[in-house]
Amino acid sequence: MLTPVARGLLELMASAPRGPRRDGLFALWMVVHVAEDLGAAAGTSERPYRRRVTLLQQRLSSLALPATLRRELSRVIEGLKIAPAGPAGPLLSGLVGAVKDGVGPDAADLVQKAARTLR
Repeated sequence: MLTPVARGLLELMASAPRGPRRDGLFALWMVVHVAEDLGAAAGTSERPYRRRVTLLQQRLSSLALPATLRRELSRVIEGLKIAPAGPAGPLLSGLVGAVKDGVGPDAADLVQKAARTLR
């Protein structure tokens, strides 16, 4: 089941033309979706968690993303690898500026909402 934030990112992606903006929205959707799922799955073993984060990192590597967004997404991925049990909200809140510049203010608002939810 998708959260309102994930649904909102999918709607923005559906209306975006092909290119870096759409790829950026797809990357954000994947990161937010994984962060929300991992936050809800507290108490699971560490191996499936690390595998999911590694698969996310591999999928993001093939997307054409704005440089600032790629850099910030890498920071979030590294944070997810280091702190599997910690809240992902602070990691996502660091994305807001890069999202606003690279993808748009609507997506930045959705990422901020997800960050508040995951604190």
